Parts: sequence; C-alpha cells; structure tokens
Amino acid sequence: MALLPTYTPIRTDEISVSGKRVFYGAVGVYLEQKSAFFRKRHAAIDWFLNRPSLLNLAAKLGGSTDARELGELALGVLRGENGTAQKELDELVAWLRDEFKPDLVHITNSMFLGLVRTFKQELRVPVVVAVQGEDLFIDELPPAYRDQVVAEMRARAGDADIFLAPNDAYADTMAELLGVGRDRFAVIPLGIQLDGHSRPLAPRPSSEAPAIGYLARICPEKGLHLLVDAFVELAQEPEREDLRLRVAGYLGAKDRPYYLDLENKITAAGLIRRYDFLGEVDRPSKIAFLRSLDLFSVPTVYREAKGISILEAMANAVPVVQPEHGAFPEMIRATGGGILVEPHSAQALAAGLRKLLDAPGARARLGAAGRTAVLERFSDGPMAEATASLYQSLVAAALHPAEQIT
Repeated sequence: MALLPTYTPIRTDEISVSGKRVFYGAVGVYLEQKSAFFRKRHAAIDWFLNRPSLLNLAAKLGGSTDARELGELALGVLRGENGTAQKELDELVAWLRDEFKPDLVHITNSMFLGLVRTFKQELRVPVVVAVQGEDLFIDELPPAYRDQVVAEMRARAGDADIFLAPNDAYADTMAELLGVGRDRFAVIPLGIQLDGHSRPLAPRPSSEAPAIGYLARICPEKGLHLLVDAFVELAQEPEREDLRLRVAGYLGAKDRPYYLDLENKITAAGLIRRYDFLGEVDRPSKIAFLRSLDLFSVPTVYREAKGISILEAMANAVPVVQPEHGAFPEMIRATGGGILVEPHSAQALAAGLRKLLDAPGARARLGAAGRTAVLERFSDGPMAEATASLYQSLVAAALHPAEQIT
C-alpha cells in the first residue's frame, strides 16, 4: 500500500506513513493553470517547484488565494486528460502503472474525479472516490465557477466504481450534488487513532474552574463566533464567575482579523482573563488540552462532513454540545456522548451548555458513554477493517465481473 500526498505534504499529528514525493504539487499546478510554458516537461523546474519547503509555504498561503483562481485551478484538475494539469496526471499514472502497479486506487477527495477516467483506462483497476467536505469549497466559489465545477464533476461521476462517505448525511448531500444514485455510495464511519486518548483518565480536581473548549481551525465556518457569544452570555451569569473558555487550532493569515474581532469582544466583556488561546497544538498537547475541559463544542455554521475533533473530545470523556446538522446527529446517536442544539444560534448553544454545566451527573454519564463508544467502535481499527473489506469486494468483482458486489 502507498499513501501519496497531493498538492502539499500531508500534515498530521501522528507518525506519517505517506510517501515523500508529492504529486500534483500545488505550485506547479497553479503555474500550469496560468501558462502553457509550465505544461511542458521541465525536469529542473519541476524539482524546484516540488521542494517540500516551497510546497509547505504554498499551503500556508493557500487561504489567501482568490476564489476565482481556485475555481480555475479546480476546473484544470477536474478536466483530467483535457485540463491544464494533464502533465501532472501523466506523471502520476506513469508511476502507478510502471512502478507501483496497484490492485485498486482510493482517491481521497472527489475534486480529483478528473483522474478516474485515465486511471481506469491505463491501470484497469477499481477506483474508490471518497467524499469528505468538498461541498463547502464548491459553495465558496463564484457562481460561474461553481456551476462549471459541478457540471464537470457530474459528467465524470460515472467513472468511479464507488463513492465512500463518512456518514449517511454526507452521502445524501454528495449524491445530490453529483447527480448520482444513493446506491453508488458506501458509508464507513470515521475512526481515530487511540494512542494517548485511551490512557486512563485522572479525575479533574474540584478546585479547577469549569472550562468549555474548542479545537478546530479558527475560521467563520467552524462557528467560533457562536461559541464566543455563548461564553460571554454564560460567563456574565453570577453563578459562573469562574467559567473559562479554552480555544486551540490553526489560525491562518486570512482569518486573523476574524479572530482578533472575537478576542476584542471577549476583552470588551471583561472576560479576557478567563480566556485561553493555545493556537496550533501537537498530539500530546492536544490530549492534555481536551482533558482540561468539562464541555466541548465546535458549532459549525455549515453541515460538517466529518467531526474528528468531536470523536477526540469524547475519547477523553468530554461531553459535546453540537448543532443539529451535518455529521453530528448521527455521531451523537451512535455514541451518546453529547447533546444537539439548534444550529446558527448562540442563544441555543448557551442553553445547551448551561444545561450540562448545571448537571454534573449528566455530564459524567455523557462523557462515559462517549468514551466507551469511541474506544470500542470509533477507532481506526474498525474503520480500517471495514475499508479493507470494501477493497476486497471491489477487487474480487473486478477479477470476476459476472458476480455482483454484495
């Protein structure tokens, strides 16, 4: 098995098992979109453009790229053999066909649907296409580009053998967007790597102030502003004079003004001494952060497709309060590790948080239920087993096409 990074090196707080070579290097793909000169083979230029340091810099600057240019880039890749990134496709196919020789290819994002047709023709193996949040990117494109991107994705959706979604809600969303039948989707719930999360829990000292936490990218889409408003409302109640808000996550240059506005709001409310911002955290710091919390919330304003941080909080027995949309209803039903509130409402979020802050027994029950569920059923082990079973069925069907996949 080989895990191949695309655009930029893979960022992870676990041991990386990805290959060192990055295909579809972000800088090269961008330049190929801009000029036909870069669509030809220039080995020395390719070496320079695909250096890890340059690609990592591109990843940091990516959030400030104009949406129109992102639309052009997406179309260039989606058009596959007819697009501006054809050179990248040829290089990837050549490596897979001549060196790795896979029995199956798993594409981790449907924005790469443009690769599937060529993969099927050249490699003659099944192709799985995962979906995991592309609709948010697509909806942020200018309307003209959004329409073209969706049209291209729909034109190529039939090339994939099967789509893989992390939950039923997102399978429904993407089936509609791609214009394909729901039966074209397999659903395998996400799981997390338990190293660190599964360590025995130490009781939180009763002298510690109650804390609400947030761990996600700092941006409007993730809804931190709703949590800040809910915190300000709760923290000004006389009985909550020691309540704290703790926030961690990556903050890019594009979203810094958004964050500073939120920090100013906390300061204006006289609560800055009861607020902690940790920024981006490594794995040990992340687990320590989660274990310092009484409640957790990432109140996204869009229909979240995944919610990994929700599973991580529950793995550490921290109950969650989440909006009733996207992946969260299925996740809460399956784990029992939290409660749901009306989306897009700081008041509803505050009410949900208040309910659990005032009920330590309920917090303990929800925390225990969520931890048990994640440790037993939502780790990377069950997820890997289910994925391997899907692979085996697809490979078997390709070898014996007269038989149906069950």
